[in-house]
Amino acid sequence: MPQLPHFQKAIEDSITNYPFPSTPRNLYEPLNYFLSLGGKRMRPALTLLACELFGKPAMEALNAGVAVELFHNFTLIHDDIMDEAPLRRGNMTVHEKWGRDVAILSGDVLYTEAFKLLLNYSPHITSKLLAILTKVSQEVCEGQQMDMDFEKRTDVSIEEYIEMIRLKTSVLLGAALEMGAVVAGVENEEDIRNCYEFGVNIGIAFQIQDDILDVYANPDKFGKQVGGDILSNKKTILLLSALQFGNKEYQERLQVCLYHLEGHEKIEEVKKVFDAIGVRELVEKQKTLFYHKALKNMQQIHVPETQKSELINLANFLMMREY
Repeated sequence: MPQLPHFQKAIEDSITNYPFPSTPRNLYEPLNYFLSLGGKRMRPALTLLACELFGKPAMEALNAGVAVELFHNFTLIHDDIMDEAPLRRGNMTVHEKWGRDVAILSGDVLYTEAFKLLLNYSPHITSKLLAILTKVSQEVCEGQQMDMDFEKRTDVSIEEYIEMIRLKTSVLLGAALEMGAVVAGVENEEDIRNCYEFGVNIGIAFQIQDDILDVYANPDKFGKQVGGDILSNKKTILLLSALQFGNKEYQERLQVCLYHLEGHEKIEEVKKVFDAIGVRELVEKQKTLFYHKALKNMQQIHVPETQKSELINLANFLMMREY
């Protein structure tokens, strides 16, 4: 029986019943509100799956997994502030509902709670977990800054974009898995590294799939507007590939589409240029490259093959998803 839904429920229950203080109410009420908006809880589930991968009870990694999720939600609250986003999962963002200053503080508390949770382990394990979370905290900030810088630049390369998504999103998946391995007591540095790199490579492939879906998803399954990245002129791997591999005519057509068209017409015309260049095929190759790197990482981990099936199945799902 697949363990993922069971793990996701355990994490959801822990987050729902998290013992935040009740006062000051305006500090903690926004946290409970934001965490109640839900989510797939995929990152903490990876922590539990990694612990089980190495033969230890998954629930030993529950505190570490919840720490990963609290940290992730801290980044979301602060991302929403920087993006001036009105909605998160169809609901008002914290800064819209309580104001910018409260949102900053609430995010800071989640960040602090993530580190506090890691103190529940032995000193030896805790020191390793704190080192992982400290490192990923800085990397996520670096990735976010790169993303913000890209908005003002016209010369962003595909390689820079890959590095940005590695830092902004993928390293946290890697860290989630690495923390599960550490809780399991793994001392083999090669196994820990491959576990981490599996997460990073799957994370990059996952984000590339996200970019593809934003343009080519079935609207009935996607759950949000298809073409949103095109409307906002977001520098995704699809747009960057079109600019890099398209000839001068296509590049000029793209500039007209991006800066002189609006709405549905803009989406359709940009898609026509993408299709003429063969952008989707180029990007699918990039996604597959990172997916195969991840499978190679998993192949090199020294545990029985039967123990790897859950993580491999999850990787397959993330690559084939339509939403």
